[in-house]
Amino acid sequence: MTETRFHALPDGSRLAFRRTPGTGPTLVFLPGYMSDMAGGKACAVFDWAAAEGRACLLLDYSGCGESDGSFADGTLSRWRDEVLALIEAQAPGPVVLVGSSMGGWLMLLVALAMLERVQALVGIAAAPDFTDWGYDAAQQAQLAAGATVLEDNPYGPEPTPTHAAFWADGQSQRLLGGPIALSCPVRLLHGQRDPDVPWELALTLAEQLHSDDVQVTLIKDGDHRLSREGDIALLLRTLESLFAAEPT
Repeated sequence: MTETRFHALPDGSRLAFRRTPGTGPTLVFLPGYMSDMAGGKACAVFDWAAAEGRACLLLDYSGCGESDGSFADGTLSRWRDEVLALIEAQAPGPVVLVGSSMGGWLMLLVALAMLERVQALVGIAAAPDFTDWGYDAAQQAQLAAGATVLEDNPYGPEPTPTHAAFWADGQSQRLLGGPIALSCPVRLLHGQRDPDVPWELALTLAEQLHSDDVQVTLIKDGDHRLSREGDIALLLRTLESLFAAEPT
């Protein structure tokens, strides 16, 4: 894999990224909550793009992976602005955004901020508005009071924290309450055995998107990560079909 490089932000902190050159549009992979560009799906997309001669950009949000900063300071607004800055610096021209879980919410926010450049979106267990539906009333009260909520982490030994600033910012960035003004092709992949993000959310998101070119693929035995060999093969076929549909 291409070596890690760093993009300097105005405050002096650095975002870690990897980029492979190639033809456009540039594929930009947005990881999930507490994930990074070393994940299996991100690496698979990057390797596929390199083999196909397609430009691809991976990144770590601030406080994640190899990037500077503290995870506790991260919010959707901050990470959206970081993604936009990195795309501006490293991926001129059209882009295809691929977002996993929280990255699927971030994908929508980034796309809304750069409408003219987004050629397509691919969501993998996309989780827009999870600060709203992902916490019970007691947890939301804790977060509203400024406390951090800790939950069991099925993917690692340490509990998963949700910080009050992240939650409050997420509540201000909710999208599913009305139409989402995105008209590009959208592909949504979701496992029906996802214990974290209800698969019905993909149908709600599809309904709210302005685009008529929206396809939802449900994987009956699929979990949240969708990182099995067959799941990754489906993701890559989805990307292939989008690029095959490019105007000539």
